[in-house]
Amino acid sequence: MDSLIQQFPMALAMGLLGAVVFAAIGLVSGTDETTTIAPLTLLVALLGVPPAGVFTFFMAGAVAKHMTHAIPTALLGIPGDTMAAPLLQQAAMLRSLGVPHIALRKMISGAIVAAFVALPFAVLFAVMLAPFGSLITRAAPWVFLFAAVCIAYFSAGRWASVLLLIPFVLLIVGLQTLTRSHGVNLSVSYFLGIAIGPLIADLFSILSPVERRRMRRDHVSNFALAPDLKGWSGYFPNPLKVLDRQQTAYTVATAAVSSATFVFSPVAMTVLMGEIVGARIRHAYHRLTTVIAVRNGVTEATYIAEALIPLIAFGLPLSPVAAGPAAPLFNAPPRFTVNTATGHIDNLHTLMTTWQFLVFGLLSIVLAALIAYPLAMNYAHRAASFVARKLSHEAIIATFSGLIVVIGLWEGQLLGLAVILTVGLFGGLLSRLFAFNAGVQFMGYYAAVLSVPAIIKLF
Repeated sequence: MDSLIQQFPMALAMGLLGAVVFAAIGLVSGTDETTTIAPLTLLVALLGVPPAGVFTFFMAGAVAKHMTHAIPTALLGIPGDTMAAPLLQQAAMLRSLGVPHIALRKMISGAIVAAFVALPFAVLFAVMLAPFGSLITRAAPWVFLFAAVCIAYFSAGRWASVLLLIPFVLLIVGLQTLTRSHGVNLSVSYFLGIAIGPLIADLFSILSPVERRRMRRDHVSNFALAPDLKGWSGYFPNPLKVLDRQQTAYTVATAAVSSATFVFSPVAMTVLMGEIVGARIRHAYHRLTTVIAVRNGVTEATYIAEALIPLIAFGLPLSPVAAGPAAPLFNAPPRFTVNTATGHIDNLHTLMTTWQFLVFGLLSIVLAALIAYPLAMNYAHRAASFVARKLSHEAIIATFSGLIVVIGLWEGQLLGLAVILTVGLFGGLLSRLFAFNAGVQFMGYYAAVLSVPAIIKLF
């Protein structure tokens, strides 16, 4: 109890910061979670913020972003991030019916309800799996290899992603050998290269005359925003009144199920849960509004569960989210580490208790709800208009690129920067051409540092 009280002020401050920052980032269409959440969480960890502060920053940020990403998705028809892509079909249909504001409210309300359901369920499932933690930790090299193959197969790339693990792992092993021969041991640089791979691939494409001609647009994009209609009094609407009873029940049920399936792709779970619910509803309009609420709730639930369950139960990033956006919670040398030689874990798994994860997790959701939910419900129209008219995507890209360069030079000087560019370009092109996504690439990285040495010992 004393530890909770001592860490509460820092956790509160960092949770507020994370909720504000990522509620704003969620307004910008096309901002990938791994590219935004992961580097900023890594920066917070490397700055020496206490473990509870790092955790609440990540958790509040993830929850807030998955509320405000509904704004460009529903109002502009552009996915707010990767997880919003499965919501586009229902959002487009509701927009064609002239009710994008209804789609937006259902999405955001589904997210906040699912978040409060998913957190206790995720902690419960983690406690149930924790007794097997030491066994899984000892078998980590083989667990990572198996998890990498499974996650690759269940990704959009399927067998292509499974086979592409081989050259990608060999690339990581080769780069490690090269840098170590010069006395430089890197880990963060690989992580950053994977996180911003698509961005690096796009920047290189612009330098090519052929690709630049393909990417050129002859006219400025035009967006049509429907009028903003408010159907409640006060500043903070009740999400249980925005959703009807059936929608609330489906959202709660799918959030609970999604909280247990932490090893599967979040996008796949979002699509699957939406299809299951949609098949049970006959009325077309009610089906659209229910499916879009459920799917956005699942995006929230899967993110919470896939970060928390591996973190609490094992301390190893054994899920797509844990290996991607949440990776700094597991591995952020020299703060948080997973020793590849001994299997020793020194990260939030060992630095925080189960009760702390539960309490600070609930605090994160409350902070995100207080900031992102009323913002999205009351000011969505103005926020979407401001982002579409005034916000420069080039400025956002430049900001994150500068952050990556600074961290790369800090860890490994020019070699660190070279590794970021190499891994990012290779991974970004594979992601674009074969759907070899960042989650699979992160699992490939862990297979390279954990599984390859164990395989070599066998032979």
